[in-house]
Amino acid sequence: MAFANSAVSDVIATTIQNRSGVIADNVTSNNALLMKLKQRGNIKTFSGGNTIFQELSFASNGNAGWYSGYETLPIAAQDVLSSAEYTIKQAACPITISGLEQLQNAGKEQIIDLLDARVNVGESSMANLIASGLYSDGTAAGGKQIDGLLKQVSTTPTNTVGGIDRATWLFWKNQYFRCTTTGGAAMSAANVQTYFNRMWASLVRGADRPDLILLDNIAWSFYMSSLQNIQRFTGSETAKLGFMSLKFMDADVVLDGGMQLNWSNTGAAGTTPSSVPATSAYFLNTKYMFYRPHASRNMVPLSPGQRYSVNQDAAVQILAWAGNLTSSGLQFQGRMDNT
Repeated sequence: MAFANSAVSDVIATTIQNRSGVIADNVTSNNALLMKLKQRGNIKTFSGGNTIFQELSFASNGNAGWYSGYETLPIAAQDVLSSAEYTIKQAACPITISGLEQLQNAGKEQIIDLLDARVNVGESSMANLIASGLYSDGTAAGGKQIDGLLKQVSTTPTNTVGGIDRATWLFWKNQYFRCTTTGGAAMSAANVQTYFNRMWASLVRGADRPDLILLDNIAWSFYMSSLQNIQRFTGSETAKLGFMSLKFMDADVVLDGGMQLNWSNTGAAGTTPSSVPATSAYFLNTKYMFYRPHASRNMVPLSPGQRYSVNQDAAVQILAWAGNLTSSGLQFQGRMDNT
């Protein structure tokens, strides 16, 4: 039997609708990468199309050159711009209320309190889902997951990202430093600064340089141990937004590991919902990275009307998101690991 109380339908829909902007903001504030992209103005919605296009420059203009006097100048057309093409990924979190719960929470205010609690859980669940997607290789759920950092800033940057084959188009490869193989020893407090210097140098082009370094617990502890008290500088902007950070050069160095949670309740050691891989670091130039949610599907109710169960006394509203993480310059991104 369908849930017949239209008043509750309106309450569920308006409760989520009124909070959708807040939920979207909380998702971006829950993650250091998204926070940095928001600071840069690189959270850019898209309004349509079957894929997300991210414009990029892949070659210099060959007409540039020296000349003298009346010498003719080359004016041939130059193909220097292209686009990476990213698939639209989708995520959702259904929020339900039963007829019995409506009776037990009589009165509009009590229903709103109940829904607020459930929307809060849905909000944090979606925030963790998006955050874990940002660090993923995009293969979970049959490839429906966000194209995260594991895919885009890879230890084997010969894969295809954004429709561009990096085995063929070398300009699209991210930089990669292996501590043991390339540096000669596993990462430690004694060598972490030297390795950071080498990674940094490989990513600088004029004024272009990393502005965000994400570390797991182990790499973070090595970096902390390598610093003298007088050398510890915190980033004021990230601190104001809830992220404790240090500085390397002028980039924010942020711990993105932290508490290890046992999500399965099996007693076994768990993992965080978003985390840099063990003993590794991402050196990111967020000028060339973008969070691209759909303008009409950024943590909003899936439809303005209410969804009812055909054979249950229950109503459902679905919190939904669509988009992807994109880049216009993977060659400016770096990954360091302990292999």
